[in-house]
Amino acid sequence: MMRIVFLCIFLACAGLVGYAVSLQYSDDLLPCPLCVIQRIAYWLIGLTALLAFLHSPQQLGRRLYSGLIMLFAITGAAVAGRQAWLVRFPESFECGISPEEAFLNALPLAQWWPDMFEANGDCADNSWQLLSLTIPDWSLIAFLTVSVVAAALWRAR
Repeated sequence: MMRIVFLCIFLACAGLVGYAVSLQYSDDLLPCPLCVIQRIAYWLIGLTALLAFLHSPQQLGRRLYSGLIMLFAITGAAVAGRQAWLVRFPESFECGISPEEAFLNALPLAQWWPDMFEANGDCADNSWQLLSLTIPDWSLIAFLTVSVVAAALWRAR
């Protein structure tokens, strides 16, 4: 049962990142620095969950994998929450090339796979909405959901 939950976490992260990339191409939504950090968090969560699925750990290993997933998900939730706030209050954010953008674009990941990890978008862009929630809102919900599931896995016997 635990393995199935880890597999579902992996598949959810893969689906979310895949959907983000499809929005990037279909709606011309370029990822901003905060989006790229969230993508990295989804990758870390997904890869950790995949390793847990393949490893099928006992209690100590399951707690280690669950703890890492919670750490990555809470980090992603903090970044998504910050971006959701910036979407609602764009005047508090100065647009332009930020130090975060320069740092992320200098990473080997951005050179290796620029379509996935290069930050060129506007963090305060709210042009895409579903049920009046923006992409960072949905991302925050997803990260919090993964955190709760990982906490349940950590506590399970």
